[in-house]
Amino acid sequence: MNTPAASMASAGLWTLAWRRLLRDRVGMVSLALVCGYLLIVIAAAAGIVAGDWAREAGVNYASPVFVGAGDSAPQAIAAVPAAPAVPSEPGIVDPLAGVLAELRQNLAAAPPEPPRAATLPLGGDKWGRDVLKKAVKGTETSMIVGLVAALLAVAIATVMGAYAGYYGGRIDDFLNWLYSVFTAIPYLLLVLAIAAVLNQKGTLTVILILGLTGWTGIFRLVRAEYIKHRSREYVLAADAVGASDAQRMFVHILPNVSHVVLVQLSLHVVLFIKMEVILSFLGFGVGVDTVSWGSMLNESQAELILGKWWQLAAATVAMAVLVTAFSLFTDALRDALDPRLK
Repeated sequence: MNTPAASMASAGLWTLAWRRLLRDRVGMVSLALVCGYLLIVIAAAAGIVAGDWAREAGVNYASPVFVGAGDSAPQAIAAVPAAPAVPSEPGIVDPLAGVLAELRQNLAAAPPEPPRAATLPLGGDKWGRDVLKKAVKGTETSMIVGLVAALLAVAIATVMGAYAGYYGGRIDDFLNWLYSVFTAIPYLLLVLAIAAVLNQKGTLTVILILGLTGWTGIFRLVRAEYIKHRSREYVLAADAVGASDAQRMFVHILPNVSHVVLVQLSLHVVLFIKMEVILSFLGFGVGVDTVSWGSMLNESQAELILGKWWQLAAATVAMAVLVTAFSLFTDALRDALDPRLK
């Protein structure tokens, strides 16, 4: 019986990995959740959702809809009668009379503010901003920081690990010394120290701090893989046909160690999301014009004293679902890319 050539060809690493991942139900559910978060990030970045997160849509500390208005309902304020005019002394001119008169006219001509809601889907903060929209916008901030910082750290670690593992010698000694310097300081203390020295808040600052300091663990693994692969037959064959060092490092060896890089990328996205939350919670993260899960947790400290728990719950649940889904997906991805599994 003739067997088609297509059926005789063995499946590649990525095809086998995808098939194993499809059989992992927990991994696929986690991947669906992560993709859902990514869609939220794209929609928020495009302004489709949560574009007006800073608008004061409700009363101060508006309760969630499922709790009810309670004592957060707006109370009618009795009109305060205007104070009687006090006659001025003869010859004395009020220098602010014209400014005050113009101000009264502007206030009288201004359109009335729309009524604020007594309840919001997930409640409001002390300014009456919608907690649900803040959580969505915080998802955008935290996900962008985690993804971009992880990509930066992985790029730095891959290049440094490739050079250290492939060349060895003095290059390897210098990069290992640099690795030892960074790992000699506890990572959280290193990040906090750099953030305190820079004293400049912002999403870009957080990305640079995390990306430029979080490459160490990936570097060690990539270096070990390059040491193992540099003497393999396919690398020696590439050398025999005239491939340059850069081609052997990044065209021939890198695809064979990409599964390690991909798993480390997924792990560091989770790590950097949590680090961004810690930095923003401590006041070293994003600026006041940006919202993140860390800044929401920071604000909720004072709200808990007043019994307003919904901002804390929204930020905690949003972060917990994403981190758990990403961690489970990373475990499934690691199992799927394990070449020892059939």
